[in-house]
Amino acid sequence: MKIVIIGGGAAGFFSAIQLAENHPAAQVTILERGRSVLEKVRISGGGRCNVTHACWDPRELTKFYPRGERELLGPFNKFACGDTMGWFEDRGVELKIEEDGRVFPVSDDSGTIIDCLWNTAKQNGVKVITRCRAEKFWRAENGQWQILANGETFAADRLVVTTGSNPAIWKQLKALGLEVIDPLPSLFAFNVPDKKLHALSGISLPWAQLRIEGNKLKAEGPLLITHKGLSGPAVLRISAWGARELAPMKYNFKLRVNWLARRQQDVDDDLRDLAVNVAKQQIGSHGQFDLPQRLWRYFLDRAGIKPETRWAELGKKPRLKLTEQLTNGSFQVNGKATNKDEFTTAGGVALREIDFKNFTCKKIPGLHLAGEVLDIDAITGGFNFQAAWTGGYLIGGR
Repeated sequence: MKIVIIGGGAAGFFSAIQLAENHPAAQVTILERGRSVLEKVRISGGGRCNVTHACWDPRELTKFYPRGERELLGPFNKFACGDTMGWFEDRGVELKIEEDGRVFPVSDDSGTIIDCLWNTAKQNGVKVITRCRAEKFWRAENGQWQILANGETFAADRLVVTTGSNPAIWKQLKALGLEVIDPLPSLFAFNVPDKKLHALSGISLPWAQLRIEGNKLKAEGPLLITHKGLSGPAVLRISAWGARELAPMKYNFKLRVNWLARRQQDVDDDLRDLAVNVAKQQIGSHGQFDLPQRLWRYFLDRAGIKPETRWAELGKKPRLKLTEQLTNGSFQVNGKATNKDEFTTAGGVALREIDFKNFTCKKIPGLHLAGEVLDIDAITGGFNFQAAWTGGYLIGGR
């Protein structure tokens, strides 16, 4: 049996290894258009490779996927995060779980993961051809796949497509009759045209609540101020779940921020208590609510309160304005910012096209698809890789 895999990334290598191990007589070949393989693995996690996440319940795990939550439940019951960790550890890779649940190699070097995948593939006879772009592929009358790459035609009994976000491949899959959802950016930061906010770049809050005016989009989590606006897990989460709603807005909308993740009334009560308990103290002398003083003074400025004002002098109207800034601040978002090295898209082959028992195409026998070529994506934290490992594992099933 001949098997060709188009795409030398995480899903491609994992598929190849599983297929080669479970079908020793098969000839397994990876075609990679780039100069090197496993590039996303190399750059992931700042070069450390966020292998997976310490989430042991498949149902909980699916909640990290804006697209694919329902479809991945079955696959995750067969191969999930603990299985991934065991797979790498069985092959000599020491892993560690960080406080936020992300899993990395103890070496803090993505090369450790790349070497493991590369060496395991070679030990199982997988052939890897780089700088080999699949220009066209089709199913011949005899049922075999024909793949034209760099002027050479490769024949295959089974074809695995793990090319990630690749418009040229999506076009070919459309030509085969598959439905492809147009890709849109996911996981992006928000550009906020506020120079005073930009001056606070680097300040982070442990927990904040976000909502977008005019719809039901909301999220919560850590929040980071950047030199362009806002980022951090809370922003990335709302951008992922809102990918298809924010695009028609051209990423221009009003964002409401509860910086303290607390009820307005509770915050207002605390401000009134301060007016009594530290009446003679200047309001801007130090940050309240565990906020850095620079950020606290930013909120005072937005509320029109001078920092030298004493708490006893704080009237009701300015107090309510400050409460509003702290718990329901309004920010105009004008555009998005992405990390081009870890660019993630929402879109790809429609999930209704796939049989998730083994990631095969329902319409076309002998065609498998896994990874980001599908309309599956997740937030950061090792979840996109986990979907790739799981897809590859099931494609290579006995």
